[in-house]
Amino acid sequence: MESIVKKYQQRFRKVKEEMDKWDHHRSRLLSQFRNACSIIERLKVIQDSNNYGALNSVSGIVDAVLRKQMESLETIFLSMNKTLEEFRGIVLFLEKMHRDGRLFVKVGSNQLTAKQLQQRIGIKPCLADCLDGLMILHDMHRSEYLLKSSVVSALPALILKPSSSDLAALQQLMVDQPNIPKEEGR
Repeated sequence: MESIVKKYQQRFRKVKEEMDKWDHHRSRLLSQFRNACSIIERLKVIQDSNNYGALNSVSGIVDAVLRKQMESLETIFLSMNKTLEEFRGIVLFLEKMHRDGRLFVKVGSNQLTAKQLQQRIGIKPCLADCLDGLMILHDMHRSEYLLKSSVVSALPALILKPSSSDLAALQQLMVDQPNIPKEEGR
């Protein structure tokens, strides 16, 4: 029984590493999102030739600046999509950890009874708690990933019709969303 608990501890160490990656990706996505919002907010100002003053004498300046901003925005969107794919990879990893953990106690010579799943060894959690913890971690991270994906996918719609209040609301949602605190996974 103790060997099984050690295997679960190894699983949780791997999960902790993935959660550290999650935190890194979260801060990167937030930075990318803020940069995209800044560009979208500037688009209306950039398109107004009255804002260029003496630079209006330069032929095609408005189009050139707008094109550069749109290229930057496209690069940021590509980066955000890559970051979201990294989130998705972590969610899939957590799902695999949970699924493998369930299979581990159900098959072969290791097949455990309900009583064995509830048995505690010292201060360590029981196997049922470990399985539940893996399921909860997967569910929380999947939900956060889906929310992040939804918020990011709403952003391109604002390029054509920028609204400061909508941008501010999406930005606030990205900042305030139910980010999973690090200590939640411990």
